[in-house]
Amino acid sequence: MTEVALSEWNQFLTKFPDAHLLQMGEWGELKNGFGWKPVRVISGNAGVQILFRRLPLGFTIAYMPKPVMSNELQSNEFWSEVDSIRKRNRAVFLKVEPDAWDDEFRLPPSAFRLSPHNIQPPRTIILDIKRSEEEILAGMKQKTRYNIRLAEKKGVTVRTWDDIAAFHDMMTVTGGRDGFGVHSKEYYQRAYELFHPKGTCELLLAEYEGKPLAALMVFANGKRAWYVYGASNNEERNRMPTYLIQWEAIRWAKARGCEEYDLWGVPDENEEMLEAQFESRNDGLWGVYRFKRGFGGEVKRAAQALDRVYNPLLYWMYLKFIGNRE
Repeated sequence: MTEVALSEWNQFLTKFPDAHLLQMGEWGELKNGFGWKPVRVISGNAGVQILFRRLPLGFTIAYMPKPVMSNELQSNEFWSEVDSIRKRNRAVFLKVEPDAWDDEFRLPPSAFRLSPHNIQPPRTIILDIKRSEEEILAGMKQKTRYNIRLAEKKGVTVRTWDDIAAFHDMMTVTGGRDGFGVHSKEYYQRAYELFHPKGTCELLLAEYEGKPLAALMVFANGKRAWYVYGASNNEERNRMPTYLIQWEAIRWAKARGCEEYDLWGVPDENEEMLEAQFESRNDGLWGVYRFKRGFGGEVKRAAQALDRVYNPLLYWMYLKFIGNRE
């Protein structure tokens, strides 16, 4: 197993044109500036990008988000080579979030255990955007279709944007209003600088008479697209800008050849529970579920994260004092 540079990793990924966003070399470079060290390794036809985060006393945790290999997950030989990488980086444990849905995933070798928590939201809504625009619209809730058209009638327009400072300000407003954490301006700037030149990211702005109302950062690779960051201010909300900008992001993804659009994160409950409680719940991701459900699609759950533990005592301490704050 050979550690490789960013350019070699990106060349390797040409064998996997539909690799997940979180395995793209640019994602590793993004995280590299914000507390994680990317290590990219290739062994024959298998390869993985691992992120290491420093802990006290020189230890680390290792994180493998959405790895591109599939059969290799079942190979003890592959994992023994991964273990040598983690040893050099003094990892207490390795967390793997498989790039597979819960109902189609086979557990890897016995050295893994189901993790008590995930880093990425495990449940999401996937839109099939292979269909025509008319068919995609027909699959939405009637109110969502209405709000998209209402935004257009009320003079909202959507265009590409590159004002990251203003986007961060809008994210801060949204985070304060809806109760979620916001990255630094430098984080969004770095993400835009890494992905946008490759055509794998776009920042969209919804505005009315030149006044910014909502913004959205969408990513794409191969046949998949992901809605990762979205924001809106508190002005002119009756013009429904968030509905129109989401629709334009879907159209952007479709125009570049994507076949599915990942709305990225809803409460981790089955669909029956989601539908029973979405009108009464406001905590966590329930507010965004009310919005996202209107675009149609299928509620799906990713395979549960897996932990490969190397130091049981420090792993226990991590879960007790740090892990639940991730």
